[in-house]
Amino acid sequence: MTSRVIPVAPFVLTVFGATGDLARRKLLPALFHRDFAGQLPPEATIIGVARGAMTREEFVSLARAAIVEHVPASETAGPELDRFLTRLNYVTADAEGDDGWADLAAAISPCADRIQVYYLATAPHLFGPICERLGNFGLARNDSRVVIEKPIGKDLASAIRLNAAIGKVFPEERVYRIDHYLGKETVQNLMALRFANALFEPLWNAAHIDHVQITVAESLGVEERAGYYDTAGAMRDMVQNHLLQLLCLVAMEPPPSLDADAVRDEKLKVLRALKPIDERNAASLTVRGQYRAGASAGGAVSGYLDELGSNLSQTETFVALKAEVANWRWAGVPFYLRIGKRLATRVSEIVVGFRPVPHSAFSEQVGQIRPNRLVIRLQPDEGVKLWLMIKDPGPGGIRLSHVPLDMSFAEAFKVRNPDAYERLILDVVRGNQTLFMRRDEVEAAWRWVDPILEAWRNLNEQPRPYTAGTWGPSASIALIERDGRTWQEDGA
Repeated sequence: MTSRVIPVAPFVLTVFGATGDLARRKLLPALFHRDFAGQLPPEATIIGVARGAMTREEFVSLARAAIVEHVPASETAGPELDRFLTRLNYVTADAEGDDGWADLAAAISPCADRIQVYYLATAPHLFGPICERLGNFGLARNDSRVVIEKPIGKDLASAIRLNAAIGKVFPEERVYRIDHYLGKETVQNLMALRFANALFEPLWNAAHIDHVQITVAESLGVEERAGYYDTAGAMRDMVQNHLLQLLCLVAMEPPPSLDADAVRDEKLKVLRALKPIDERNAASLTVRGQYRAGASAGGAVSGYLDELGSNLSQTETFVALKAEVANWRWAGVPFYLRIGKRLATRVSEIVVGFRPVPHSAFSEQVGQIRPNRLVIRLQPDEGVKLWLMIKDPGPGGIRLSHVPLDMSFAEAFKVRNPDAYERLILDVVRGNQTLFMRRDEVEAAWRWVDPILEAWRNLNEQPRPYTAGTWGPSASIALIERDGRTWQEDGA
């Protein structure tokens, strides 16, 4: 099976922060992949913008090195890379001043008949000033779009201010708040599993589902992001956006269509239905952790404080919490969320645990009947497993085993799985906002998260230490095991 390549209309993509880590690791390789696949039209142009003085040739050299580093050699050895690099231009401009903006307007002017996309791969405090100058210099046309990365604020008040600053220049229908998790193939397949199959949706409720686990585990530490991370922490960096978006896709009602606002309306209802966690219950429903020196697959690793270069920090690198969606479909079903740095392995997955059968017709000698589980693996090895009870093959009576129906995307489709940014960037060009967060979604998520952060501040406790290479603090195990459940960590 081959994937379909659907061309997009001619566009000019202006990347602010074009020399930064995000552009080099993700954006430029993603755009090259789409060009290599034949999806970019000949007129597509990419303009890099940053504060540092640089010639076009120097920027092209930087882009070449980034693509060679992050793209397989089989794709960069031919003429395709040189063809892609001819699309690039570079402008030096000051995001907080007026220097260079006339040059940018002149560079974009020959592309006036194309779709205009501005990608803000910069620090969040520059989003407002950049949008303001795009408006002042006549670059925010009626068909232009702006893409912003997380974090969108550090709390509800700052998110409202940031959204207001962007909204002065770009109306909501032209603002694309990107969450790369929503661009992952398996995340979109969650909607296909639920809404294109008669098998799951009748069972997708509290009568049949016992609990849901959402885990995003990273084996790496904060590394070069230590400075930023210490001002954010795992709650702001991952839970407020990625994990809550995944929760919404699991818990939302079937939308009337997959139009952007129809999907986002249903996600918003889930966020508004989350039971509050605040000073009254944060101690029993949440766990904060911070990794210490330990070991990973590559050997001994430093602790968070060592990487930060500090003796003291209350920033969490691990969060586990128990959430509940207070509506008719999900009342009483716990959603266990877990995110952490320097954990035992790198894995992101959603586990839907079904209730046990109400009565067993089998004797105890045939084996333990275990509840069905649907495991949606986001990374690595994207795929879906449905764990079922079956009979062991062979004569001599019945023996039951718990085995998966296993669909690996790599094996089932025999195609390269595109990176999330490849899909999301071209969705912006198409004007499709389905996989992007709406303003009221972002603010609703902060309304739920802010009281948790406030409760932690008032408790004034250090995050619980855990050794790098483990699955986090022991308190996170107690969080789920006191409910008679366990975290899935072994694929079973």
